[in-house]
Amino acid sequence: MNRTTCLITYWSLLSLLLTSCSGLLLPSIETTSKSPWQSFEEAKIAFDKVIPNQTTREDLKKLSFDPFETPNVSLITYLELTQKFIPNQSIRLEDLDPNVQDCLKTKEACQGYQVSPQMLHSKRYGNLLLDLFNFRRQKLSSGWKFDALIVLKDDLVVYKLWGGEPNISETEDKKNPLGPFQDIGNVLPPIKF
Repeated sequence: MNRTTCLITYWSLLSLLLTSCSGLLLPSIETTSKSPWQSFEEAKIAFDKVIPNQTTREDLKKLSFDPFETPNVSLITYLELTQKFIPNQSIRLEDLDPNVQDCLKTKEACQGYQVSPQMLHSKRYGNLLLDLFNFRRQKLSSGWKFDALIVLKDDLVVYKLWGGEPNISETEDKKNPLGPFQDIGNVLPPIKF
C-alpha cells in the first residue's frame, strides 16, 4: 500500500469515526431547578389543590409551596405585587380582582409567592468537525417551565394565577461562514489610537 492510499484511508476512517460518534462527543446541558415536582403536570396538580379563601399559609407548606423550605419559590412584597398587577397607568386598582384589591390596600399584610420550577435539556447535534471549528452549531432544547403566583392576605390565600410552558421544544441552527474567525472581534483586545 503506497503512502497516498494509506493517508486517504486514514483520513476516511477518522472522518467516519468522528461523524458517527458526533452525538456522543458534542456537549449537552441539563438545567434543572430543584423542586418537589418532576414534571409540569405534577406542579399543576399541586397548584390545583390551592383554593383561594380556604388555603392557609400552613396548608401551602404541606403542598411544598414554602419559600423557606422549597427552592424556586420566591417571597414577594406588596410593592412587587403592585408592580405585577398594575404595570402601567392604563390598569387601575379598580380593574383588579376584588380579593387582590383588598389585599393590596392592607400593604404589609399582603404578600405573594412566585413559584417557578423548570427542567430544561439542551443537546448539540450535527457534524462534529463543523461544530468544533464553529462553522455550524445545531442545538435541540426540550423540557418544561411552570410559573405560578399565589397572593396571601395575612395567612390566607386570596388569589392565585398560573402559566408556563408544559412542552418546550426548540431547535437552533447557527451558521458561521468564517468559522473560528467569525467572532474574533470579541477575542482580540480593542485597538486604541
